[in-house]
Amino acid sequence: MNMKNTIKYIFAALLLLSLTSCKDFLKEESETELSTDSYMLDASQAETVLLGVYASAQGDAMYGYHLSILFNLGTDMEQVEGSTNENFRIIPTNSFPTTQSEIQSTWAGLYKGIYNANNFIEALSVKMENYTDDDKTLATIYMAEARACRAWFYFELVRRWNKVVLMTSCAMSEQDPSTFVQSDPADVYAYIEEDLKYAAEVLPYATDDTYRSDNSYRFSKGAVLGLLTKVYATWAGWPVQDESKWELAATTAGELIASGKHDLLADYEDLWENTCNGVWDPTESLMEISFYTPTYSSSDDPAGRIGKWNGVKTTAVASVRGSCAGNVKLVHPFIVEWRTHSGDLREGISVGNYRYNDDYQLWVGTSSTAEADDLDPAKQQKNKQFYTPAKWDVEKYVGDANYLLNNDKSNVNWYFLRYADVLLLYAEALNEWKGYPTTEAYAAVNKVRRRGYGNPSDNTVCDLESGLGYEEFQEAIRKERGYELAYEGHRRTDLVRWGIYYETIQQTAKDLTAWWTGDEGSYNYAVVLYTQKDKHELLPIPQRDMDLCSQFEQNPNW
Repeated sequence: MNMKNTIKYIFAALLLLSLTSCKDFLKEESETELSTDSYMLDASQAETVLLGVYASAQGDAMYGYHLSILFNLGTDMEQVEGSTNENFRIIPTNSFPTTQSEIQSTWAGLYKGIYNANNFIEALSVKMENYTDDDKTLATIYMAEARACRAWFYFELVRRWNKVVLMTSCAMSEQDPSTFVQSDPADVYAYIEEDLKYAAEVLPYATDDTYRSDNSYRFSKGAVLGLLTKVYATWAGWPVQDESKWELAATTAGELIASGKHDLLADYEDLWENTCNGVWDPTESLMEISFYTPTYSSSDDPAGRIGKWNGVKTTAVASVRGSCAGNVKLVHPFIVEWRTHSGDLREGISVGNYRYNDDYQLWVGTSSTAEADDLDPAKQQKNKQFYTPAKWDVEKYVGDANYLLNNDKSNVNWYFLRYADVLLLYAEALNEWKGYPTTEAYAAVNKVRRRGYGNPSDNTVCDLESGLGYEEFQEAIRKERGYELAYEGHRRTDLVRWGIYYETIQQTAKDLTAWWTGDEGSYNYAVVLYTQKDKHELLPIPQRDMDLCSQFEQNPNW
């Protein structure tokens, strides 16, 4: 998450920071290790260092690849390309060991971000005592941003690994690894809650911000309330299952909704034109990681794999565009079901049933007309397994910029949290808290559905059926999250917190068997071959850290 027009200042600031060489447990080399005697002497310098904390979210191990794409595959909606578990497929098929490097690097990357946030918070707490009154006001906002970042990184740790260590200060990184003890997950959530409640009290809404000259891609009150809603909904679900948090999820989301400071964009497709072109619009985008670099020269540049890995398959054309691997493939039974909802425009925007060779070409047949897909002869059924997400179609949305940066990296941003997500969490939380869908719950989900159907004049074509019971409404919300947030990295964590991840994998394999009538081989769904119940809901504690930390307990069945 960084401001596009200030990226050059981040790089300049990093030259002024003293890099730590310490490689102790849970402390990677830091971009924000401060020479406290010579820097952060005013709010301007502090802001530049704060941007380095935000930059912790970039890189392949973070949202450039792992947390946006790789770790979220293997669901009823999306899977990795191919039918084996070889090479990069080992993560999405759940066949990796505890020594897998990607697991280690993301664990370390999240702790690195936490260290950077702690370091900034500790240094600013000392430095701001000598600031002017105006700078103290700004510093207080920057402190809230850093605490929100810390909470965000801890949220990723606890929901993916469950039993983690709370590192509340930089000094803890110097401890002997044998002294570390994993925290109770409820304590980690409580720590996250404390940081976010503080940030919500301090930060203004994005549209009310008269303090920061540019708040692009940075935390605001709305973003913090949205994240806190998601934290409560996850806390209420598996594995912690503190159902008292449903009420807090509902009231927190309700506060954000009642503020009127955020809304849905009128046109669903505008979301993808914006994020593919680096357009910041805080109307619906609450948390968005920005990847911007004019040229890609090293792995340290803020570029990601968005649109390259999870976009439409595209061949390279010399001096015109780079290729897109399209390694994320869609699981077709979900699409079959989605297409029964006549009028839902999101399916056509989200599902790429085409590719770019020398020209646009549908996967089914060779015609470039939509009618070719309707024919769907059984012998071509296998081609449906090549469908990809289309939200990050760089050839469609970015145009000439597709040649940037190369065949692997792009400037396309990543939505971590949209206002639509909060509306659906609000509806879900009300139903779980009250035990039935309230009028407000219906209003929230129908607002999302109406936009998805193009805001028709007749709402009966898209609104949920009235009079649904608790379980019926719960199932409707779970489906709606699939339609609205398709391929945006939410499905796997949703299935886990709902406690149905393994069961969904098994049911999807059955659905594929029922759907498949092709005579060209068999359908691809390798994840079902390796997924075990009560194991793959969580990631394993990296083996390096298990070896160093004698008091650690590994996650179940690893």
